[in-house]
Amino acid sequence: MKESTPGNVLEELLRSGQFVVTAEVSPPDSANPDDVLAAAGKLSEVADALNVTDAAGANCHISSFATCVILEQVGHQVVLQMTCRDRNRIALQGDLLGASVVGIKNVLCLTGDDVVIGDQPQAKRVFDFDSIQLLRTAKSMRDEGIFLSGRKLSTPPKLFLGAAANPFVEPFDYRPLRLAKKIQAGADFIQTQYCFDVQRFKQYMERVRDLGLHEKCFIIVGVGPLRSEKSAEFLRTKIPGVFIPELIMARMRKTPDSKQREEGKKICVEIIQQVLDERGVAGIHVMAYKQEDIVGEILDEAGLLPRPGKEYLQ
Repeated sequence: MKESTPGNVLEELLRSGQFVVTAEVSPPDSANPDDVLAAAGKLSEVADALNVTDAAGANCHISSFATCVILEQVGHQVVLQMTCRDRNRIALQGDLLGASVVGIKNVLCLTGDDVVIGDQPQAKRVFDFDSIQLLRTAKSMRDEGIFLSGRKLSTPPKLFLGAAANPFVEPFDYRPLRLAKKIQAGADFIQTQYCFDVQRFKQYMERVRDLGLHEKCFIIVGVGPLRSEKSAEFLRTKIPGVFIPELIMARMRKTPDSKQREEGKKICVEIIQQVLDERGVAGIHVMAYKQEDIVGEILDEAGLLPRPGKEYLQ
């Protein structure tokens, strides 16, 4: 078993005030570890950490846990996504301990997509916890050294805890209050849903700052390139919580098919540049499913390469 690397580069970068970049890795439908490394591809060269999805969209792939272990073994910084859809509190607490044992330091706590949107809708839901309960439990394990039952741990897990936020769906006034609950439950960092509505995001951040929440957690903004008008339409109609303004949809529609991928990349770069200097924003999270090859181009054009990495901390 690989020994844990001292320190957490992602956490240290955030705490040092460095703007961070994380990138999403979708585990493959394969039992071959080489396919896992291929899925990460060049993302590790352009991101500070790789964020590994946990059966996203309620579809089965290699587990986020196993994928993170493989990536950690070759020296990548990872964020383990952990959803409540498929496991009860006993399994979740065991996985939190297991993650720390194998050197995984960052955990993104999620409720999870409902099985009805996946390709096995007959699957049984668990949802013993939601994301806030999972956060609270992970925090008590880490900070108090106890299981939910009150039983003591001989060695608490060392974890940097994250949660998701969606500023782009109603009720808008409630979203900052929901963020406050997640921070209180234990969230050290926050990752947002895709940001396509910059104006709405800025309004959200204004309220977040009014409440002082930007000083209590690190907010990482979710962004991603649109491949085509068709993929944009799929995102906004089929993926829960994703909102794409009509202005962006119209922009994709009027672009010739052969140039839509380039236009989608350009839109992503523009959004990054618009949120970069928003007070309280600590980084971006790039979600580029099946477009991982252009993440480096996006970051370069947005002025975010090269990444400082470990050298910044030495």
